[in-house]
Amino acid sequence: MSGLSSFFPSKLLGSMHSNPRERQTDPLSRLRFTLETMPGTRKYNFTPATRAEILAELYDAFWGQYAHLFLPNSNSSLPLHATLSEVQSSVGQFKNLQVCPGRPCGHIFKKGESCFRCKDCALDDSCVLCSRCFEATDHTDHNVSFFIAQQSGGCCDCGDVEAWRYPISCPYHPYSPETAEYISSFERKTLHNTPRAHPKSLTGPDIPPAKNYPYRVHVPTELRESIGRTIGYAIDFVLDTLDSSPDETFMATPPSDAILRLQPTGDPLMLDQFAIVVWNDDKHSFDEVIELLHDITNRTREEALQIADRIDDQGRDIIEMSSNSSRLLDMARAIAQIDLGVTVRRAFDTFREQVSAVIIEWLLDLTRSRLSTDALILREILASELLSPRKNTTSTLAAKEAGKVVPDVHDPTRLDWLFLYHARLWKKPRLNLKEIYASLLTVSHEHKLAIASHFASVYHRIIDAYLLTDREAETSIKYFALQLFTVPSVSLYIVRHHNIVSRLLAIIAAFFTNQITDKRITFPPNPDAEIDVDTFPFKSKRFMPVFSDLRYLCHNKPVQELIAHNREFIKQFAQTCQIFMCINPNKRAASSHVEYETDAWISVFNVTLSLSRVIKIYGEAFSRATVEELVGAINTVLHHILKCITVVDDRRDQARFPPVVFHEVVYGETTYKIIDFDVMDGSISFHHSLQWLLAELFKHVDILDEGMLSTTGYKNLRDVCLQRVNEDALLTVIDYPLRVLAMIAQIRTGLWVRNGFAIRGQLLHYRDFMLRELCYDQDLFILQTALVVLDPNTVIVSMLDRFQLLGYFSGATLHPSYDTSHLSGMVEEFFYVLITILTESASASKMPLAVAVRREIVHALAVGPCSFTDLVKRVAERMVDDVCFERVLREVANFKAPESTADFGTYELKDEAFDEVNPFFYHYTRNKREEVEVVLRTRLKKKLDIQDPVIVPKKLNILSGPFVSLSSAFESEVLVQIFFYGIYNILTLTDATGAAPPSAEAILDQILHLIMVALVERPDVLSGLAAHKAYEEGQSLIDVLCVFEYHEKYLTYRARVQWILDQIALHQQQEVRSRRRSPESASETEDPKEAKKRAAKARQEAIMRQMKAQQAQVAFNFEDLDDDEDEDLTDTPEAPVSYGTCIVCQEELNSSKSFGSLGFVQPGRQLRKHPDGLQSYTNEALTCPDTMDRLAAATADSGFPPPVAEIKNVQRVHSTNFDAFPPQFTRFGLHASICSHMMHLDCFTVYSASIRQRHRNQATRNHPESIPRKEYICPLCKSLGNVILPVVVTTPPPEINTLAFSDWVRAAGISILKSKPDPILESLQFRTGSGEFVFWTAQDSAYQSHLRVTDRPDSTELHKMVDTVMVVVKNISQQSRHLRERTEPEPGERGAGMYLPDELVGYTISSLEVSLRGQGGPGKTVADMITDPQYRMIRGLLSCLTKLVSLSLKSRPDEGREAVRQAIIKRLLPEWSRTSFTSFSHPLLLRDPFAILVETAAVAPDMLKHILVLTYYAQLARTVIGLVYILNKSRTTATTALGARQYEDLFGDTRMFFMSVVRHSPIFEQAAESVLLSFGESRIEQLLYAFTLPFLRRALILCRATYPSAFATPSDLDESICEYRRLIKMLDIPPLAQLPTQDTIQNALSGWCAHYGHSHAASQLNCGVMLEYTSIYRLARLPLVLDHLYLDQDKTMTCMRCKTVPLDAAICLFCGITVCFQSHCCMDFDNQARGECNLHTRECSGPIGLYFLVKRCSLLYLYANNGAFGQSPYLDVHGEVDVSMRRGRRQYLHRARWEEVHKVWLSHGIPTLIARRLEGTVDSGGWETL
Repeated sequence: MSGLSSFFPSKLLGSMHSNPRERQTDPLSRLRFTLETMPGTRKYNFTPATRAEILAELYDAFWGQYAHLFLPNSNSSLPLHATLSEVQSSVGQFKNLQVCPGRPCGHIFKKGESCFRCKDCALDDSCVLCSRCFEATDHTDHNVSFFIAQQSGGCCDCGDVEAWRYPISCPYHPYSPETAEYISSFERKTLHNTPRAHPKSLTGPDIPPAKNYPYRVHVPTELRESIGRTIGYAIDFVLDTLDSSPDETFMATPPSDAILRLQPTGDPLMLDQFAIVVWNDDKHSFDEVIELLHDITNRTREEALQIADRIDDQGRDIIEMSSNSSRLLDMARAIAQIDLGVTVRRAFDTFREQVSAVIIEWLLDLTRSRLSTDALILREILASELLSPRKNTTSTLAAKEAGKVVPDVHDPTRLDWLFLYHARLWKKPRLNLKEIYASLLTVSHEHKLAIASHFASVYHRIIDAYLLTDREAETSIKYFALQLFTVPSVSLYIVRHHNIVSRLLAIIAAFFTNQITDKRITFPPNPDAEIDVDTFPFKSKRFMPVFSDLRYLCHNKPVQELIAHNREFIKQFAQTCQIFMCINPNKRAASSHVEYETDAWISVFNVTLSLSRVIKIYGEAFSRATVEELVGAINTVLHHILKCITVVDDRRDQARFPPVVFHEVVYGETTYKIIDFDVMDGSISFHHSLQWLLAELFKHVDILDEGMLSTTGYKNLRDVCLQRVNEDALLTVIDYPLRVLAMIAQIRTGLWVRNGFAIRGQLLHYRDFMLRELCYDQDLFILQTALVVLDPNTVIVSMLDRFQLLGYFSGATLHPSYDTSHLSGMVEEFFYVLITILTESASASKMPLAVAVRREIVHALAVGPCSFTDLVKRVAERMVDDVCFERVLREVANFKAPESTADFGTYELKDEAFDEVNPFFYHYTRNKREEVEVVLRTRLKKKLDIQDPVIVPKKLNILSGPFVSLSSAFESEVLVQIFFYGIYNILTLTDATGAAPPSAEAILDQILHLIMVALVERPDVLSGLAAHKAYEEGQSLIDVLCVFEYHEKYLTYRARVQWILDQIALHQQQEVRSRRRSPESASETEDPKEAKKRAAKARQEAIMRQMKAQQAQVAFNFEDLDDDEDEDLTDTPEAPVSYGTCIVCQEELNSSKSFGSLGFVQPGRQLRKHPDGLQSYTNEALTCPDTMDRLAAATADSGFPPPVAEIKNVQRVHSTNFDAFPPQFTRFGLHASICSHMMHLDCFTVYSASIRQRHRNQATRNHPESIPRKEYICPLCKSLGNVILPVVVTTPPPEINTLAFSDWVRAAGISILKSKPDPILESLQFRTGSGEFVFWTAQDSAYQSHLRVTDRPDSTELHKMVDTVMVVVKNISQQSRHLRERTEPEPGERGAGMYLPDELVGYTISSLEVSLRGQGGPGKTVADMITDPQYRMIRGLLSCLTKLVSLSLKSRPDEGREAVRQAIIKRLLPEWSRTSFTSFSHPLLLRDPFAILVETAAVAPDMLKHILVLTYYAQLARTVIGLVYILNKSRTTATTALGARQYEDLFGDTRMFFMSVVRHSPIFEQAAESVLLSFGESRIEQLLYAFTLPFLRRALILCRATYPSAFATPSDLDESICEYRRLIKMLDIPPLAQLPTQDTIQNALSGWCAHYGHSHAASQLNCGVMLEYTSIYRLARLPLVLDHLYLDQDKTMTCMRCKTVPLDAAICLFCGITVCFQSHCCMDFDNQARGECNLHTRECSGPIGLYFLVKRCSLLYLYANNGAFGQSPYLDVHGEVDVSMRRGRRQYLHRARWEEVHKVWLSHGIPTLIARRLEGTVDSGGWETL
């Protein structure tokens, strides 16, 4: 039957049922009938045709006879397989945007689409914009980030009043004040109305249709009803099906047949046909699944791959259906073995589930469709059906189950059921449902509330499924909470009416105390349950989002009001925090190392830090509280802390809460009663959440101000705290944070080393910059609060006791348990804490966030400039996330944009900001503090011009609140005693041992800083105490300071001590004066120091003078070298010239032993031909710059990041190939390069053997070189190589012939007449008559390697080197026949293969010339840009050509050069080439003249000058022919207009020349006439110029390589003339303008042109001449802003193979085509299953590939199956690379980096770049794993 359904329209299908009575008339009944009977009629086999049939039936029932209202242009039915929204959008029904004030955009993101976030405009991180709204709104200078939607389902918030800080004025979604007013009045009502006892659930009828929607249309009642009924029925069908679906796929395979048959099912017949389904998850790779399926289902790999793709795409797939249940169960067990989700169910149920998936897809389609212009009506009807209860639940199961499934929901609606059953579905339908819900949210505010209230009522069940059973967490409906909980009015409503916060707290409490039964979290939780950090909940990775949901809810302003005003919230929250108090305590391992280090601490930290983030938000809510409410909250929290740390009962965990014991301590003649606790012996936990919460509450210093408190009868904060509890209790509360601080000090000092890494890890997290304000800073703040609530002396003595330093600060320098280094470490740590709690004023004065952020940034940058990422790591995450962060950063720092390629952007503190730096800032480590002090001192030195400036601390400036009295702690006697002993002990120890004790400098810095702060804050009291409190030996603090002032070990402190004593002297003048030493002794101690300094300075200056002289000398020698060089070459050939040393054996390289240069010959398709028929390229040639050897005027680089105007004007990417060069117009050839290192030939043989040995030893490694390709790596610079090129050490080339041109031609003619005919040589020329020589081809069959030939020994060496070249070129030539256009003999004949003078030497020189276009500087020609090693390489290649001649004609005395010379002349001079002597039937103009020039340089360099003239004119004639061909195809209208002629002196009568070239062929002549007419002389002349300039540049390179001195650049080079005129002059070529006076050239030209004109090439008008591309070579043009790639990605980035927009796209930078990167859809199974990049590389550019990976944001270099990743050319606003867009900031193309990529490519550097990367790393399995 399924076969038939595709032939019959669905109308007829009904009539084919056997029973005529069942022919239903009403479409809905027919739909029912079809869906009910379908499983059987389709044999449970679901096909695309089944889907089409279901859709057709659904639409029919849905619109009845009103199809015409939906379908465009009166189509009566939908095309098969199509959906309504697709059809509507294809006819452009959605083009006209509906602009309607107050309505949100609601555009739903598809997977892979780009979305934007603007931190400055959005209320929180969840508010995003689609690219259209983003482009339409102005976000100049805002902090914008951009990211790619990983899944579909999020929606654009533009136009939603509750999402933005202020209206963003999008033209498509205008702001509406009414909507804003409506929402704020709704919030007010909700806040003030008391909630009902049972929340009323909002159902369909309660919700009015959306108001103020102007696009309504009239809907017939009948239609509305049929729509409602059909949708209702469809949803019920889905629910009935899901009733019997399993909740879990974890090993949900029933163990036996019997149980399998008893499974719940919807099949009335209970047929035994079963299906096995495999489910998607996030932990198995494609390959694992493919292998498994291949093994157990007997499918081929291809089929298994398709199934794996379907599982990944849909979320599950049926892999087998059969009635043999035991076989299926065996398969299921095999699958479950690797923990892959699998279910075995009746085929009937599985089939119905697939039908349900189609129904869900259909519902989604309705939300995207319109009824005429009304885009809301369908969604409103769908919403009202979803919010109605299920109709006549046919499935018996539902009736039974309803109580069980939804026990706590009163009258569940269909939506509730769908939420609950969400976890029973799989990926695709889940995502579709989420998208449906998201589309309903934007219909109206009431709809949003209704959906949220239903979501809230089943939220706890959703969390159960998410935490405990869901296999695929990322598609869980739990994440839908993000879209609801971040909307202020909605979250207020559900917190108020559904108590969702308390429900969430209950879930957290029950989950972490492991109260889980039957896969449900118990409710209400047992309050006495204990926590165990080793249980499953702590190991679960999924709890984080539960905390974030709580955070989202509590972050909304209206919810914060609720928290502040309702006591219940803080009470419940305190109870939840109490569970986590002091978990996972640590005990010091004293004698032996901990045996087993667990990593439980990691999960505990994850939990408590998540909790701590909620604590922060909860605490912040109280900024909206009244005094009573805040005091009440403080009391509640104190009560809970004391309840858990002091109440004694048997159940209490002694390790977490040791009993509280007090002891009495005498310190400085006073007795203190404090807690007795030994940190080295007790157990201490890092986590005490209630104290963190208390700290948050104490931070509202504005509410706790004495003035405010007095209104409610409290005097001050002390009064508040002591109202319910006594001082002992408060001491107990603060003791917990104090223990942690003491433990941290001990860990940092190294007293806990035996506890292993776990304790270091905890410490690092606790004090981490990003996280410390959640925990560590809270502890410090609690201690600071204690200073104002309790007596500061008691608090400080408690601290001394906890740090075990009471003895030290009473004068005992030996300690019972710390050794010396530990002791000083502890003292330093103690002072660190003391300084922080006495001077840190941010929380104490409620510093505004922007000021706090400024302070953090200033201190982070004071150490030195750094990149944005480094800066962010130094600042707390809350501050970085705040909207003001980047604004403040711009205020205090200057951005230095990256310039070079390896550079990144850095921020540097502005000078004036240094005044705000405090070196003792509490986030500094000791090293940082010292660095900052140096920076500040240096700055002050310059500014004040003082040798040793003092950095005076600033006043605390706490003006209001309870902490005003903080500075009175400086009056404490205990503090003065600490100061005294701090300095006294160090001085005593120094005097005793003669050296400073460990950490002495740091401790002294700290003490002096504290004394200075005390003198700034409370000078009189402190001075009095310093003078009159006597300690050891009756000394007071002033005595010690006076001794310290001139202590010779501590000279650096003198200025500070002097400042302190001067300040004390203002109050206690007599005391200070009587004890201070006299300054005379001071001057004596000063002098030797000064003298030393002066001597050192003088020494330094002398050394500098000496170095300067040496440098000048060296530079002078260098200048000499340059001058000598030219003369050397001509004068002194006697002494053996040395070429450096061999890089293997380090011996001299000279003519005594043959050696060569390491080179690399690689095939390439880099050279470009001029594309015919593409107008834009002709224009480019017309506007080409006339000089290529000066720096190209790069597009004015406007700095980085580019200015807004430039971004706005930037063109969108329109073309599909990013303006790249079309790959079909490239020319294949061989490019040789050289790495400049040389070695002996024998060493080379040895080295090659060692490489083969390494390949054998490391068999699995992906080696950088390939032995079959004869590759090796240069041992020194790691460049890739495959040949060794001879270095020419022989006598210099013959004297250059300087006869006048016409005389030379005459002489040449005479010598040819004199010589005998040479049949041997003629046989060595091509039979085609082109004049090429067979011995210069790559696959010449007569070529013999050196092993077969017995030569003279000296030439064997050369022969060996030629061999290396010939092996490589032959290999490449054999594989690339299909890429070459030349007509060649068949392989095996003589002369087969590539023609080396042209395709190796010519190609190499041409590539060098191309890579130098647009490079250069004044006084240089293109030849000066080529390096010496490159010239050496060209000479080496030419000597290979020479050697090939001598090998063929070795019997002759001159090794055949004379014969080849004559052949070349005959070829060039027409009077010889057309005679009976020779048979050159092939016209000369069809050959590349440059190749003939190369041949000349190889065999007869002395006649280069003359041949140059001939080849230049041949090039001119060729250009004319090529131009006629190209211009004939293009029209003038589109070409660029040019002014008058500019080059008359070069080209003379262009028209005349043009016509005389083509006059021999009538067709051609006609074409040329019309071209000249339409283009005019000035354009033709410009094109002649552009197309022949490259020839001159190449000729100069070749000539300079052969005769360095004869073609040297003249010193009086005229800068004002263009490059062409300079080159013609240097090469001594008569310009075309002088042609009328040059008879010889005229004769030659007319001969060539006649030959060409009469040949068949001319008659075809495709002319056989391809011109070269003349401009600077560019790669594909990437957009300036990276996210522009995503704007029309379906147009610009579509993969040609699989016709989709790739998830991971790679753009080929050669041809601009987009391919799939590492994806399963496009793979090359013939080549080791490589991906599409490798596949495309072979088609596009031969062996090398260069791709930009869009999503990864990096470059991919490929060469012959190897590759490497490179850094992206894009940088973000902060000038940093953002790999894989992790940070998501917008990225801009960085010009210098982009140029670097061009450079690597043009210099053929990709193979070497990859080889170096692979050489540096040893991989285990292929480079892709790196």
